[in-house]
Amino acid sequence: MNNTYEWGDGVFTLLSWFKKERVKNARVLVAGAGALGNEVVKDLALFGVGHIYVVDFDQIELSNLTRSVLFREEDALQHRYKAEVVARRAKEINPQIEATPIVGNLFSEVGLGLYRSVDVVIGCLDSRLARYQLNRLSFRAGKSWIDGSIENLTGTVRVYTPGMSCYECGLSREEFNHIMLRTGCADVVRLQTSTGRVATTPISASIVGAIQVQEAMKIIHINPDEESPFQTLQGKMLRYEGMVNAMNIYRYASWKKNCPAHEQWDDVVEGPGLSAQLKVGEALARIKRLLDVGALEINMRNNKFIDKIVADRPEREFEVMLPESKLDAYIDGNKELRQLSYKTLFHKSFYENIDVEFPYQDLTLQEIGIPPYDIIEVSTDKGLFHVELSDDRF
Repeated sequence: MNNTYEWGDGVFTLLSWFKKERVKNARVLVAGAGALGNEVVKDLALFGVGHIYVVDFDQIELSNLTRSVLFREEDALQHRYKAEVVARRAKEINPQIEATPIVGNLFSEVGLGLYRSVDVVIGCLDSRLARYQLNRLSFRAGKSWIDGSIENLTGTVRVYTPGMSCYECGLSREEFNHIMLRTGCADVVRLQTSTGRVATTPISASIVGAIQVQEAMKIIHINPDEESPFQTLQGKMLRYEGMVNAMNIYRYASWKKNCPAHEQWDDVVEGPGLSAQLKVGEALARIKRLLDVGALEINMRNNKFIDKIVADRPEREFEVMLPESKLDAYIDGNKELRQLSYKTLFHKSFYENIDVEFPYQDLTLQEIGIPPYDIIEVSTDKGLFHVELSDDRF
């Protein structure tokens, strides 16, 4: 490619609303790299969005090939991770962008600093639990997120924006109870049940993914100091019915008082010299100096540290030493624990707050469950602070 060529010159620059520099400098987080994620990332790359972050923990299966434009048969046969393949193929489409894969869980392995750093979040998810988690994190970072869902020849797009509409506020009691069962209680291990496969088509994925990207481009271009030429789906739902060739927009804004998802951390203290690779003892000392406080403790809001689990029958104690997010996989990978898990309850021994009395000071923050580039909640003798692990910025 000619090095003097700027992606989109003479094409997108002809659009009256298109601002090349704004798009080139935009950062978008895409949660989910399945059929919808493929379409979303493809379109973001074609538009020349400067940096795309792709989050997914799944590996590619042969069944994914029927509706995922960026996957190939060899990817499935070699069990490659969806996020890595999608990011690599995005760079093949447009070498002038950056595409960063994150193989992990959007809730426990993606730092809140990343959510805070992007312009918009796009959800390409297939479960209520994942949407519930993405909603909380996006709102905590003060970001709008664009939800897409597909089934058969049907699809919906909704845009959730702080102060206007909230995914959690719109859940029915039955839906909310289902999510609570999936997350489990504080002191008992509950293995998360796998969700059944939903029949979808490449057509519905391409239509819904395109609308999601269209909404993302609007959000990227909106300037609060300028009159916007766009009408967005903020506080609305677009529903596509392919069986009858109908597309309708409905008002879909639920915002209830005292909803815990509305918590927004807008007082973040950036922490140069702070990283998830620091040992707990050193991290506590650096945060203490940064905030100029005496006593402090890190609140493990998302991911308690489990040092052991205790089985009811037979009574057994197992040392775990892992973040709670890794507990299901640990049990599933241990033959004895896996056999016990079907007929007994496990009670957790865990640490929810980390201070100088924490007995494992030589573990790193990441080892106890704090991901790189996270924003951690810190209780001190001078009040509550939210501190970013700024050395992990990428």
